[in-house]
Amino acid sequence: MSTPKHPPKAINPGCVGTQGCAAHVACIANNTRYACEMICKKRDDYLEWPEYFMAVAFLSAQRSKDPNSQVGACIVNSEKKIVGIGYNGMPNGCSDDLLPWTRTADNKLNTKYPYVCHAELNAIMNKNSADVKGCSIYVALFPCNECAKLIIQAGIKEVIFMSDKYHDTPEMMAARRLFDLAGILYRKFKPKCSKITIDFDSINSKPSQKPL
Repeated sequence: MSTPKHPPKAINPGCVGTQGCAAHVACIANNTRYACEMICKKRDDYLEWPEYFMAVAFLSAQRSKDPNSQVGACIVNSEKKIVGIGYNGMPNGCSDDLLPWTRTADNKLNTKYPYVCHAELNAIMNKNSADVKGCSIYVALFPCNECAKLIIQAGIKEVIFMSDKYHDTPEMMAARRLFDLAGILYRKFKPKCSKITIDFDSINSKPSQKPL
């Protein structure tokens, strides 16, 4: 939006154009504020913190090589700083080309379940702070009972999840029981938008006269 060619000159009727008078100073301030409102208004379609953190969890999930389920987690402290990110995958040093990714097999050892590390585990282990006590964790899926144990032991105080599609399974029922006993808050995330698009070309779409 551009500034009008002739913004109001007499916002303050007491101004007579003398630089030393208080009315003139007030008039300059009013005109400056008027111009700023015209050209310096901030964006109103930016991501709010909750959407941002859940989006980071979902973006992290894109790193997962699991063909069936890609899950991400993002740990945030009380200052709204990200202190840990993780996604589901095989342990460090264990080739994900040699371990199975299937969900069903006659022998459980031929499925992914004995080997894969869940997103919550990796986010806690990848923390960039001394600990994650008092933090919140944003996750795509409600944590299983094993991840619930880790979350409790790590001192995380709140779980924000996107999906609870396995709500009635024993693992999720056990997780809720553990959270309730430990006093861990958990709630379903309610996004204000259903989709976030990342466009790498967008940085070139709006030419700027000055570098950022």
